[in-house]
Amino acid sequence: MLTDGKNYLLLPEAKDYKRIGEGDTGLNTGGMGAISPVPFANEEFMQKVKTRIIEPTIAGLQKDQLDYKGFVFFGLIKVNEEPFVIEYNCRMGDPETEVVVPRIENDLVELLQATAQQKLDTVRVDMDRRNATTIVAVSGGYPNDYKSGFPISGLNLAEEDSMIFYAGAKKEGNKVVTNGGRVVCATALGENLAEALEKSKELVEAINFEGKYYRKDIGFEFV
Repeated sequence: MLTDGKNYLLLPEAKDYKRIGEGDTGLNTGGMGAISPVPFANEEFMQKVKTRIIEPTIAGLQKDQLDYKGFVFFGLIKVNEEPFVIEYNCRMGDPETEVVVPRIENDLVELLQATAQQKLDTVRVDMDRRNATTIVAVSGGYPNDYKSGFPISGLNLAEEDSMIFYAGAKKEGNKVVTNGGRVVCATALGENLAEALEKSKELVEAINFEGKYYRKDIGFEFV
């Protein structure tokens, strides 16, 4: 969400996958993948989010006289069809950003300008109605100890409606090498979730570096 302190603008929603292992097992990570839109976030659910969480948050900013303009990231959990807040952040989430931003058709700078000028009530978000998915390729051993400095290949294979976001990577001479736990995100857009996931999988499979690991079941509960 973007807020100018008075008005707010909902951005596309996303669901991320934190556990290192397939089937949401194993250690917690910074995020192994994400999908957008979220199948269970229907109109009824989102109305609850607006009236119970978002609007009281904006009212709280005003009541406490907090001059805040920018992103408010709501980390939510669904319990028996009801939304509850796990966390707030004053930034976008990762890897959620890698599926949210590709679905925003507006000029993002114009949205940020409207936020700064307290004019969010004069703009709207135009969303790509397609599904966006991202799969994170991580270093072997992550989120525990891992080694870096391995050359990465396959980074030039993104096609139309797919893209690669760099994370734990750096340029070393004329090569790109691993430089962290979460190395790259393979994002794709598709007419449905299954199509987008297939494109993301093809892209992440084409990217190679020593010890590469990724979850093959992102979005598993919806496909």
